[in-house]
Amino acid sequence: MKPRHNIYIDEETSAELEALAAKPGASKSAIVSDAIRHYIRHRGAHQIDEALKIRLDRVTRDMGLIRRDLDVLTESLAFFVKLYLTFNAHTPVPDASAQAVARDRFQKFIEQVGRQIASGKRSLKNTEEDSE
Repeated sequence: MKPRHNIYIDEETSAELEALAAKPGASKSAIVSDAIRHYIRHRGAHQIDEALKIRLDRVTRDMGLIRRDLDVLTESLAFFVKLYLTFNAHTPVPDASAQAVARDRFQKFIEQVGRQIASGKRSLKNTEEDSE
């Protein structure tokens, strides 16, 4: 047995319901039941969509940060290898002056990586340009 409900709807909606129910094989109860079922299902889906949207936004932001960090690491490694192979000669025993030069080179290395990242240029993508 189906439970009975008494509802009040405005006249315009009532007229539309009457018109739909006048079609063969349709009843007011079936139309209202389908409409309520549809509303309830989609209302729950909307809440799930909102929760997923918040999580996906967070994941997207985190992926952007990971991408940025990966770009910095890749650029640092590429630039370091390029500098090492270009400028460094093997020194048997590092003395104070060699350590000072190393600190200075490291500082310049950090500054150059920052400039490369800020400018959007990448050492790995520009290897053909460097050889010309």
